[in-house]
Amino acid sequence: MGSSLEKGLPFAVYRKPEEDMLTAVFQLDASLHTTCDFDDSGFIFAPFSLEEGIVLIHPDEVFQTNIHVEGTPNTKEPFISEAGQEEHIQLVEKGIQAIQSGKLKKVVLSRKIEQNISKTPMTIFKELLGSYPNAFCYLFHHPKVGTWCGATPETLLRIKDGELKTMSLAATLAYEENTPPKWGSKEIEEQQMVSDHISNTLGNLMEALTIEKAESVRAGNLWHLQSEVKGVPRSSTSLSSIINSLHPTPAVCGIPTKAAKEFIVQNENYQRTYYTGFLGELNLFRPNEVSLFVNLRCMELLQDNATIFVGGGITASSVPEQEWIETQNKSKTMLRIL
Repeated sequence: MGSSLEKGLPFAVYRKPEEDMLTAVFQLDASLHTTCDFDDSGFIFAPFSLEEGIVLIHPDEVFQTNIHVEGTPNTKEPFISEAGQEEHIQLVEKGIQAIQSGKLKKVVLSRKIEQNISKTPMTIFKELLGSYPNAFCYLFHHPKVGTWCGATPETLLRIKDGELKTMSLAATLAYEENTPPKWGSKEIEEQQMVSDHISNTLGNLMEALTIEKAESVRAGNLWHLQSEVKGVPRSSTSLSSIINSLHPTPAVCGIPTKAAKEFIVQNENYQRTYYTGFLGELNLFRPNEVSLFVNLRCMELLQDNATIFVGGGITASSVPEQEWIETQNKSKTMLRIL
């Protein structure tokens, strides 16, 4: 991987949640491949706006090895700047106004944080592996796209042996030791909204669809509410139609999707690019087998600088100052690593 980085060759290395298998996909030239219909094979890296093009790393060489990285979580509180507070609070206020006017039910609003770094991409990736065993941890590089890494808690879609699995994930609370999370009506409503959305958009494409009861799940120093979703796609349902019905999820965009996305593009004041896109295996080991994850808790790496992305779901009952604090809490996931 180090030599692929030095030579400027595309690769992706990753470990799935709660597994010890490390997989690396290497492309042996610097061409930029894309996929439109998801019929290709390889590792895909998709942006928030799919019309910008879905990058495919061609699997010229694929390696797998069992690893066990002992976690040494950094419990030291990282320094968190208050820069950008006023702008983010104004953005959230604008989102709440759009919800109150009836244009939106929910919108996910985000910001980026710049941080100087001295660690190499490989060092950062190893620390992600050790710190977040329950997340999809990855390091991606393409000379024409950039270098990204992350530890995302959210599955977009897994299909294996004809069965589909996804999740309805929303709501955030800070983790406190020996204290179970106390969910308020805002968080419960936000998560239910996501479940209802999945039921409405995915239901027509499935023979059967089951959405489990919401449970509290821990991701690093945060709690989320999550429901497991399982289904059997109809024989006439294409992978493309499933992905387009799920992405962008309400957990990264909002409801209704089209209006929320328009609001984000017009008001966030920066380009998300691959943040809140998705990534993972596409028909890599077998046809009709996919394992895709939403690109959250991620960063883009430049030589001596990292860009971290954080956001939160805004509903009618959101309090702008609380939403700012939530993004500050979320930023610790990546800042601790740096």
